[in-house]
Parts: sequence; structure tokens; C-alpha cells
Amino acid sequence: MGPQFESCDHLNLLLDKDRKPNCNGHGSGCYDPRFIGGDGGVFYFHGMKNEHFSLVTDPNFQINARFIGLRPEGRPRDFTWMQALGIVSGPHTFTVEATKANKWDEKLDHLKFSYNGVPLFIPEGHLSEWKSVDESLGVERTGTTNSVAINLKGLAEVRVQVVPVTKEDDRIHNYQIPSDDCYAHLEVQFRFYRLSPEVEGVVGKTYRPDYENPAKKGVPMPIVGGEDKYRTSSLVSSDCRACVFTPAGLESQ
Repeated sequence: MGPQFESCDHLNLLLDKDRKPNCNGHGSGCYDPRFIGGDGGVFYFHGMKNEHFSLVTDPNFQINARFIGLRPEGRPRDFTWMQALGIVSGPHTFTVEATKANKWDEKLDHLKFSYNGVPLFIPEGHLSEWKSVDESLGVERTGTTNSVAINLKGLAEVRVQVVPVTKEDDRIHNYQIPSDDCYAHLEVQFRFYRLSPEVEGVVGKTYRPDYENPAKKGVPMPIVGGEDKYRTSSLVSSDCRACVFTPAGLESQ
């Protein structure tokens, strides 16, 4: 039996204590990257560097991610992290991305935004906010720099934070991070208010009532595939093989 679509009260309370992503909570995506689905299951989806994948695709909206990464010599696959999110709802698009950081300084902001393809400026400072004209989408800074909460009215909230790959993580995992790039990336957590039974995507599918986790039990790093199924042509495209979202105005074309 898959998870219910309505948000659980205890989960809401956990999320409301801290408006930054909880990497051990339901709907989170952190690290390289590790996800916790709506069913509470932990899995890894590596994707590929410089590619885009649909994390959530629903008839009402879609959320994609751009992956960055590197592949040390002799390694069979990329190490990857989520560098940007693209949200599409109706005719509107919104993107948030982590900008490159040669050396990490938490006092410097590494968030970049756009709305309907136009760069968007949201002043630094805790609780600084922006809303679209129709108020269907709002963004609020949850820290002075590097963290925001994105509200897709009536549909979802996305909590985002920019973090670097630390020297300790590099040492433990042998990423071989270059000296001139700390691979700033996003940690995210999703909270959904309304999803259809048809919801799909790397994370979205874990909220389906009939979802069964294919990851092998007892494996330290359960990896779930689907790169070909969820790959999109851009950060705000809904053209993946499993996509169920259709942008407004294209239904009859």
C-alpha cells in the first residue's frame, strides 16, 4: 500500500519546526543525491551530469532537476548532485539554481532565480519574499542567504538550501573535487497538498497509492534507475517518457 496523498499531521509539524530541508524527512533529496520517498523509503538516483530529470510530474504541475557532477578517471559512472530546480504550472515557469562557488562562504548568496524565463531578483535577508501577480507562486527566504521556501499555491511547498561538497565528504567518498570548485548544489524537501493518483517522477511515483519500492532491502545504497524514463530536454520541459503534465495551451495541439 502506498502513502496517502493528504499531508500527515505529524509530518506537517516536523516540517514547520524548521523551514529548511530536513534531509532525513519524507520528500527530501540531498547529498549525491539520496531521496526519501513519500513512503519513507530511502533510495539513490544518480542520473547523469549536465542532464535534466523529472522529480515530480503531475497533471497540475511538474518539478525537474538539473544535475551536475564529475567522473574521476577509472570510475564507471558520474558522481552527481542537484544544481537547479525547474517548476512548471499552467503557463508559468520558475527556476532556482545554485551558482558556482570556487570557495564556500556561507555569508555569500549562491541562489539565482527566474520567472517565465526572465531573471528574478529577491533581496537577501530572512523573510524577504516575492509573489507572482496572480499569487499562484510565492518565494520566501528562510535565511539571510542560500535558503528559500517556494509555495505553489494549493499544490506544493519546496524547501531549498544551497550547500557545498565539504572536504570531509570529499575525503570519505573520494569524489576528487577540484580545488577551484566546491560543487555548490541544492538540498530540497517537498511537501504536497494535492497530488493525483497518476503522479510520476523520480520522487513523485513514491506518493502513488499503488507504489511498491523496487529497491532491494538490506542494501546499504539502494539505487533506483529510470534515467531514460524521466529525462527531460530542459529544466522546464515536460517531454520525458513518463511525464503526465501538459503545459496550459498545449492540450489540444
